[in-house]
Amino acid sequence: MAVSLVSNEVSDLCIGKPALRSLPLSATAVGDALLALRRGGEPHLAVLAADRAAPEKRAVVGKLCVADVLCYLCSDGNLASPAAALERPVSALLPKGAGLVRRVEPQFSVSEALDLILDGAQSLVVPIGSVSRKKLAAAEFCWLTQEDFVRYFLNSIALFSPVPALSIDALGLVRSADALAICHDEPGLSIIPLVRRALSDQTAVAVVTDDGRLLGEISPAALSACDETVAVAAGIATLTAGDLMAFIDYYGSPSESLVRAIKAGLKEKGLHEMLELMEDELSSFSISSSSASSSSSDDESSGGRRLRKLRSRSFSIGRRSEEPEVCHPGSSLVAVMVQALAHRVSYLWVVDEDDYGLMGIVTFADMLRVFREQLQQSSL
Repeated sequence: MAVSLVSNEVSDLCIGKPALRSLPLSATAVGDALLALRRGGEPHLAVLAADRAAPEKRAVVGKLCVADVLCYLCSDGNLASPAAALERPVSALLPKGAGLVRRVEPQFSVSEALDLILDGAQSLVVPIGSVSRKKLAAAEFCWLTQEDFVRYFLNSIALFSPVPALSIDALGLVRSADALAICHDEPGLSIIPLVRRALSDQTAVAVVTDDGRLLGEISPAALSACDETVAVAAGIATLTAGDLMAFIDYYGSPSESLVRAIKAGLKEKGLHEMLELMEDELSSFSISSSSASSSSSDDESSGGRRLRKLRSRSFSIGRRSEEPEVCHPGSSLVAVMVQALAHRVSYLWVVDEDDYGLMGIVTFADMLRVFREQLQQSSL
């Protein structure tokens, strides 16, 4: 019976998952967090703090990626003083409110964990390995995400027949993407609240034409993959959404015309420190891309030194992303599940088959609600 799936323990979903990487809330600056993100091979870092209920333990209080840092640099006056912004505590990056990251125990049922996900938790953290009662180390946690639950149900998809064969339109899964769409000629800074929304919803920002056709997307994943952090922040501050998408779409070979436009925009806005750091970054990038072993001299301000440590790392040259993943209203639930999992995205844009007009979006959260409803009906 399909209902037996949710009685399984969360530990079943954690088999083979690696321990998460982390940094301490109390002793970390924003620049240190950015450096740690660049050094690791994972897109996210956990932020640890003392557990209020048990101070001898550490609790995961947040989850960060490079896109969080970029949103932070482009807000609250930080564009004018990026080096100083990087010196502030990492708590400045954490969203207000609680519940985005929730801890669950390995013996929790899949049903209990799924309820937390559908109630708004972006990620769950689960203790793994041998756990001491006196101390719970960061290395003993792993992440559980919406993707893990979708994969879990896909592995038993036949138990839910015939629902998975129905179209996403028939299941009512296509919802409006208006809150995640921006016209190509809108200012780049207008994208910041949309990126924050995309981070929360685990989606992306759709860039559309004047008549609503999908041109492409700017995803938190693409922003997080950008090596040129300052240059991208400068691009957000000066370019249109369409030009910004083109700027981040390729790395290692940014368009000279766009670079000139960004520099001119920074001068016009009086963002001289950002301009200086961007020029230094692009200069260091040019050296790094021509020599595998570049070691730049870091003899300036502490905020500048952090940026230069980032720039001294190796860079890859190539296209940042493929075309955004899309489906149509008539696509089946199982088809969109397979497509999203295959491309490691948690959403698909729904477009018109004839003119590529953006009709909406379907997300992992939407799909998981269907399975939850089916399981509830089976238990009656």
